[in-house]
Amino acid sequence: MHARLVDRSPMVPADQLVAQMVPPAMFDEVSFASYIPDPAEPSQTAAVQKAEEFAKKVAKIRDGGRRGLFGRKTQAAGAGLYLDGGFGVGKTHLLASIFHSVPAPKAMGTFVELTHVVGALGFNKVVEELSDHSVVCIDEFELDDPGDTMLISRLLSELSARGVSIVATSNTLPGQLGEGRFAAQDFLREIKKLGSIFETIRVDGPDYRHRDLPPAPDPMTSAELVERAECIPGATLDNFDELCKHLGTLHPSRYNKLVEGIPAVFLDEIHPAQDQSVALRLVVLADRLYDAGIPVAVSGAKLDSIFTPEMLAGGYRKKYLRATSRLLALSRFEVAAS
Repeated sequence: MHARLVDRSPMVPADQLVAQMVPPAMFDEVSFASYIPDPAEPSQTAAVQKAEEFAKKVAKIRDGGRRGLFGRKTQAAGAGLYLDGGFGVGKTHLLASIFHSVPAPKAMGTFVELTHVVGALGFNKVVEELSDHSVVCIDEFELDDPGDTMLISRLLSELSARGVSIVATSNTLPGQLGEGRFAAQDFLREIKKLGSIFETIRVDGPDYRHRDLPPAPDPMTSAELVERAECIPGATLDNFDELCKHLGTLHPSRYNKLVEGIPAVFLDEIHPAQDQSVALRLVVLADRLYDAGIPVAVSGAKLDSIFTPEMLAGGYRKKYLRATSRLLALSRFEVAAS
């Protein structure tokens, strides 16, 4: 009998929520030196240089401080760096490289992960947990929920005042210059209290996940999917609708543990998501699968059809495009059978 994700209901102790804010496994060994800039995109070379300079600044801020009245040492405010660019240009690579280059304690997670941690622990507890960190690295900063944006902006203000440096990335939709484009001016406007500390760096280039790669692979038949899954010890095989229902019973902060240690995920009878809440849970799942580098294979519809045209035209377009890009990348991973 094959394993199923729907049979897993992991618990994450509160004291581990901040501790698990580290780079995804695929970025464990990255560095500034291992980032290979595209010769056709000079902004990438400049971004590496700026990221290295920022890492050095973080270390100085945390080790330093300044002498105030009567010679007392006061903590300098944290520095800020914002990496703005399209999908798959290596911003997360640079973010993780900064993380690896600065003193501990430090934290790295996506914007969504950070909002989930605040929701689970409470605002004051998160400030307390992170206030001794040298840096908080936030991947995929998002502005599509005003409440979350205000919450995280306030959190970053509190942390910066305590000497915690902040580095954030976002995705700018290629070719989208009008409404909905997430760019530097939007980011700085929404974090008004912090805008002055952020240096903005643009990272241009094509999505490396799609360079010279074919479109979404054709789905397998259900019989082929079962046969393939049973050849891989530890792989999971789930009905798509059952998995979507199960995701609704778990706090998103637990999705990381949900897929932990799984060598491959097989999804049977996938189809376009029925509503926005289901689609947004699938976005978080796609992020956790991608972070862990877990191959994905499906039957039913193609992976690039999970999010409907109406969803892709709405306010969460950026999330859905990122999730699609990541799922397609995972679908091209080779799954080793025993």
